[in-house]
Amino acid sequence: MGGLSRLSWNSIRFKLVVGLLLITLPTVAFLIYNNLYAIRVVHNQVAESNRNLMSMYMGQVDNNLNEVDKYLTNLIVNDKDLQEMAYSSSEENRILAKVRLDNKIRGDIATFQSVNSLFVYSIPGQDYFEAFQDFESVQQRDEVRGYIRVLLNELQNEGELQNRQWYVHQIGQGYYLFRVLQTSDAYIGAWVNIEKLSIPLNLLDLGEKGLSLFSTDNGTPMTHADAVREYGIDLNRDLQQYYLSGKTNSFLVVGERSAKGNFSLIAIIPDERTLENLPYLRRIAYAIPIAAIILVPACLLLLRKMVLRPLKRILAAMKRIGEGSLNTRIEPFPTSDEFHLVNETFNQMMKQVQELRIHVYEEQLSKQKAELQHLQLQINPHFFMNSLNIIYNLALVRNYELIQEMSLSLVQYFRYMFRSNLAFVPLKEELKHVRNYVRIQELRFPGLLEFQQSAPDYLMDTRIPPLIIQTFVENSIKHAATPNDSIRISVRIDLDDSGAEPRILIEIKDNGKGFRNDILEEIQAGNRIEDEQGEHIGIWNVKRRIRLLYADEADLFISNALPAGAMVMLLLPLQSES
Repeated sequence: MGGLSRLSWNSIRFKLVVGLLLITLPTVAFLIYNNLYAIRVVHNQVAESNRNLMSMYMGQVDNNLNEVDKYLTNLIVNDKDLQEMAYSSSEENRILAKVRLDNKIRGDIATFQSVNSLFVYSIPGQDYFEAFQDFESVQQRDEVRGYIRVLLNELQNEGELQNRQWYVHQIGQGYYLFRVLQTSDAYIGAWVNIEKLSIPLNLLDLGEKGLSLFSTDNGTPMTHADAVREYGIDLNRDLQQYYLSGKTNSFLVVGERSAKGNFSLIAIIPDERTLENLPYLRRIAYAIPIAAIILVPACLLLLRKMVLRPLKRILAAMKRIGEGSLNTRIEPFPTSDEFHLVNETFNQMMKQVQELRIHVYEEQLSKQKAELQHLQLQINPHFFMNSLNIIYNLALVRNYELIQEMSLSLVQYFRYMFRSNLAFVPLKEELKHVRNYVRIQELRFPGLLEFQQSAPDYLMDTRIPPLIIQTFVENSIKHAATPNDSIRISVRIDLDDSGAEPRILIEIKDNGKGFRNDILEEIQAGNRIEDEQGEHIGIWNVKRRIRLLYADEADLFISNALPAGAMVMLLLPLQSES
């Protein structure tokens, strides 16, 4: 069964599984892609909507900062009181100019709602004065004022401003925007608390966990820093495109950079808020992969139960039949009607095949038996002609005594021949028949034939095919004997135990001329050698009979002996008398 467990590329099982996967997986993939595409479209729309909102508010912030820039530029270029403070020779006029300028910025700051403070510092008189909106605590004002004084000292030492636009600076736990303009004799500037800029952002509805905040260029949040860290949101990415961030990418991030400073306005929208208008789509997006994971194995199990398992039973039965077990049947089991019909038809067909094989086998046995009898009877006419020729020759010389002996020997010979339709005879009867046959030939060639025979007594009851020894003895006499030369024939029988099973060894040798090379090659090749006189038909006859009786368990070796003569060696399986 191990071969059936291996999945073949050309098997129905493989094709069904692959077919199911080829149908299911692309469908599932398309549905998932379709859902992801819809989600991406929603993301794009939500991101675009919130980007427009961020751009609009950032535009307002930049416009306000730009108005402050214009005011500061106009003040530093055109204000006579600022110039009077720097260049007046009269202390009284300088003080009056300072008072007028202080009153001016205190009155003008109200027009800039987003600005927390305006400040002026005159280098010649080291006069510093500032105007505040009522938004900050005294502590915040002191912290910022301290930073400005340090900044002004650094600017006087360095001589030139490094920041040419609004820039972010952290003071304590808060972040502030600063803008400083410089002339040769004065510094004027403004600063804004980021918390103040963030107040309008609280009006945006971005969901329960949604945030809108300002961040620095390096992605540091200036507001809602604790929430950004808690959600694991990365703000240090390109804001030209929206992106997903946070734990499991659960937040949509969109933003807009300021055109007036090194800061950005960012909206962080929970993904659940983004897709709140697509509840069914979200459920489908989550359900499809889960359903696919459940459905595909379930389909495979159903396919295995309904198709693959019945096929496996049929294949297992066919494999056992291929190994020779024709008694194999497919046992009944619950399955579809189609497989019930296939199984019943298969079992019925195997029953018919088995019966047909029995009939064919019996017919082959009958045919084989008829062929074997025919082969054995083929020898009778051949020897009968020789026997009549011998009697004829004896009659010519009027040797009636030998004719009587010859006739008696022929009677015994033909009596044996007439019972030779048996498949096997005891070895002792075959040897007795051979001696009788040799005696007939001695009468034909008086004084020219020498015959020797040896066989152990324990093999005498072993059964062998009839006429199998006599055929080769007859063949030796026919081809080796001449009226002028003597012939010596020996028959040796022994037990050969060199193989896995012991066999009986029969060796027939003569001292004649042996086989011609061309004849020997044809015989060893298994070809039938027969001329118009029927020569060598006996050898083919024996080979055919032992093949029918023993199949491949017997061996026949024919060769020329040294220094001369022919040699035949037979190895036959042992057959007891029973």
